[in-house]
Amino acid sequence: MNAHVDVLDLVSRLKDADEPFVLATVVRTVSVTAAKAGAKAIIRPDGSIEAGWIGGGCARGATLKAACEALADGQSRLVSIQPENLLEELGVKAGDDRDGVKFAKNMCPSQGTMDIFVEPVLPRPVLIVLGASPVALALAEQARPLGFNVTLAAPLADLMDTPEVDRLIDGFAFDTPQAARLFVVISTQGKGDEAALKAGLAFEADYYGFVGSRRKMAALRQKLLDEGIAAATIDFIKAPAGLDLGAIDPEEIALSILAEITLARRRGQRVQKAEPPKRNGN
Repeated sequence: MNAHVDVLDLVSRLKDADEPFVLATVVRTVSVTAAKAGAKAIIRPDGSIEAGWIGGGCARGATLKAACEALADGQSRLVSIQPENLLEELGVKAGDDRDGVKFAKNMCPSQGTMDIFVEPVLPRPVLIVLGASPVALALAEQARPLGFNVTLAAPLADLMDTPEVDRLIDGFAFDTPQAARLFVVISTQGKGDEAALKAGLAFEADYYGFVGSRRKMAALRQKLLDEGIAAATIDFIKAPAGLDLGAIDPEEIALSILAEITLARRRGQRVQKAEPPKRNGN
């Protein structure tokens, strides 16, 4: 732990690097406490405090536990650490959750109260777009303002201009990205459909979309089966990709796909995330 590092500066650097962490902020104190309102700390996924200060052992255990839970479910929470007699007056026990407040017992002699806001900061979800079609380029352009880290993979010779994306890959062969949430869209539209589908299915993704007709996908399905890809994995692909908005032009089709991805992305924050398809039918 380094209490002398500028916490807000480190927050900015970790966000730019797409690294997960928790920002814990003391928002209220009553009576004697080691840290006061406004104190902040950065907590990493391994439970270590990277920088800042939120008090001693009386506050640390409950805060670190809440931080791990916040990183797991992506939800902020308020932790109220109070002496046992005050918890009894409120009619709650340590570990209870009431109206969004998680209660913990302060066992230190100071017997103070601390309320700590625990905010998870997670890496941006990754959108991998395979193809250089007008829909692929529209997807890449529209996704970045929505908070996606966008990778565009396509033969660079097929691109008229260099798109503004986070990562540009020449062709369809590249390493699996490290991401908590991953979404894949294949929009090759006749130029390397099979190769792009095989590359996209190599990732464990929350969503797979194919920009093309059901008939085309049915024809490609048999080719993928012949390549040894499990039927359950192939059938997880949404084809045609996107919600039925009556979209016609590339920008509208891209909008319909991002709307569908947004449903999958936000639904995962409200209910238990569905298991992704198993590789090779396992």
